[in-house]
Amino acid sequence: MKVAVLPLIKKEGLPEKARAIMDTLKLDLNCQYDDKDSIGKRYRRQDAIGTPYCITVDHQTLADGTVTIRERDSMQQQRVPIEHLERIVSEMVDLKGLLRKL
Repeated sequence: MKVAVLPLIKKEGLPEKARAIMDTLKLDLNCQYDDKDSIGKRYRRQDAIGTPYCITVDHQTLADGTVTIRERDSMQQQRVPIEHLERIVSEMVDLKGLLRKL
């Protein structure tokens, strides 16, 4: 897995928005959708299986069209616009880009 898409809660339109994001990303990336348990447990489950990035869809996503990307190793989070998400995540998981940073 390269990325997991996680709605904050299972209601209020968040799962539908998360599924739409998942449908866009799954064409180019190995992705997983998860809405079982609390968000903290989902983060830990993804950490345990080695997923480097989690995308969280929350109420702010519906308001302004941004999502949170959480990095497994540093646990840093950043808000990014959905329209740039595919490019940003692709750059983050690109092996050549990672090797250039070394």
